[in-house]
Order: sequence, then structure tokens, then C-alpha cells
Amino acid sequence: MKDGNILKVGTNEMELVDFRILKEEEDGRIYEGIYGVNVAKVREIIRKPRLTELPGVPPFIEGIFDLRGVVIPVVNLAKWMGINPPLDAEKKARVIIAEFNNILIGFVVHDAKRIRRISWKDIEPASFAQGSGALDKSKITGVTRIENDAVLLILDLENVVQELGLYTPDDSSTDVHKNEFTGLVLLLDDSSTARKIVKDALQEMGFKVVEAMDGQEGLAKLEDLYAMYEDDIVNHLKLIVSDVEMPRMDGFHFAANVKDDSRFSSIPIVFNSSISDHFSEIRGKEAGGEAYLVKFDASIFYDEVARVVKSHVKEGA
Repeated sequence: MKDGNILKVGTNEMELVDFRILKEEEDGRIYEGIYGVNVAKVREIIRKPRLTELPGVPPFIEGIFDLRGVVIPVVNLAKWMGINPPLDAEKKARVIIAEFNNILIGFVVHDAKRIRRISWKDIEPASFAQGSGALDKSKITGVTRIENDAVLLILDLENVVQELGLYTPDDSSTDVHKNEFTGLVLLLDDSSTARKIVKDALQEMGFKVVEAMDGQEGLAKLEDLYAMYEDDIVNHLKLIVSDVEMPRMDGFHFAANVKDDSRFSSIPIVFNSSISDHFSEIRGKEAGGEAYLVKFDASIFYDEVARVVKSHVKEGA
């Protein structure tokens, strides 16, 4: 499924796998929800296999199965979203195998339709989402219009990682770098779950954090900081930590804008993404990133942020 051209530096584009989740309304009508997941995360799409159930797990975890020697947990997205599907919905069910934060997870969907190339500028943040019914907006990172004025929703799969307990902070790493730094960090991430985790980590290191939900807002926050500090901004803003997948303007396009602006070009950028493919790491470096981190490995995050900030201080000395 992966292609070296999926996310081109500076093009602000991505490709999505369009999949469907069916919902049975109270009056018996069937509503087809349209959703998307980044192709860069998708390993393959298979028929729903026979699963081994696990005791004591959240109800949205269907079970596990063995895929060529790798044990994969399977999440029923309808259950995770609180959707009641029709009884025959899983007759054509597919499982999307996604590599997410260096972990393989299967997601049960009722149909997988096609691949769509979409510009991030055409994706609005979840706060603008309409037509998503009773779905909790915290489970959505973006929404875009497709043909026939239909709405496609991009789910916040960071929430799945959090609810599965796959993120466990490393207290020893926190202690090593606790209150080691001062100054500001600009943090960009459209996922409120991921943003809180990263913000807490940065504050543990001593930084004050300025938050933005996407690249467009990130550029606006940079302008606000420049208005406050002017050319002395480089002595206050020590680092930019940016997600890659964000509505309106993705992280690579944001970074290209930053590096093209002489006022901000010397400020180091660290990408922090749930996309763990090698192509994205290459594109991160091409966009001017000092490091490309896969989300939620706390020890690596603390150490790499410390390394980048210290290297920048030495270069500027």
C-alpha cells in the first residue's frame, strides 16, 4: 500500500483509504458513514479472520490473530465509536491492518472502497465537523467534502492507542531531563490526546508550551511570537515540535514555510508522528526537520528533544 510519493514535501497532500461503517437508525434506516485513514499507515486490507477473544479487555477489542508470525489486536471501529451496526453488517467486513506508532493494529470496517488523494487545505478541523451524527467530536481529527456533498471523517486513532494502554510514560527518562531547560516550544498537533501527552512531557523538561492545532495555526502563532520578541525570537523559542497529519496544512508543508522564512529558519523542528514508515522519515529530513520521532516512545522523545535543543545552542554560540 505504501508509495514514496504519498506525502510529498511542501505539496500539502495525502492519500486516504476510504472505508465505510454502517449504522442502523432507530427507524430502521441504514446510514453509511464515510471515513478515512492515511495510506502511509496501511499495511494491507484482508477479510476478517477468525479471532481469539481476550478476557478483561475493552469491549471494542474483538480479539487477536496471528498474521505471518505477528500477533495483532483487532479493534471494532463501530464499537469504539459507539455505533450500532445492522446485524448483517459484518458479512462483508474487512480488516485494515495499520502500522501505527510502530505497532500493527487491525481495524474492522464494513467496507473498503477506494484510495483518495486529498489536499490538507481541503480538510477542516474536527471543530467544524457537521453531519457526523452523535459521534463524539473528540474521536475526529478532520472532515472534508467529497462527491455529492458527502462528508468524509478522519478518525483520531491516537485515541485508540491511548485507550488500548499502548502509551506508558518512562519515568526514568523524565527524571534525567526534568526541568533541564527553559524557554518556549511551539507544539503542533490536531489530536487533543497526543497534544496533551507531548505538552506534559515538554513541561516536565522545563519548557513553556505554545499550542497549535495545525500548520496554518502554527504559522499564525509564530507571527504572534515574532510580534512579541521580534528578532530576539530565536533566544526565546527553542524548538518546534510538529505532527505530520493535520487539517488545512500538514507538518511538512508547515516546515517548508518555516525554513523559507529567514526570521524562523534557524529554529529547529522535530517531527512527532504516528506514521512510522521510512519514506516519511526521509521527507521529514527533506522538509528541514532535525529529527523524526514516532509518537509515544517517551524515552526517545526526551533524549532526542534534549539532543536537538543542546545542538542548536552550541551552533548558535
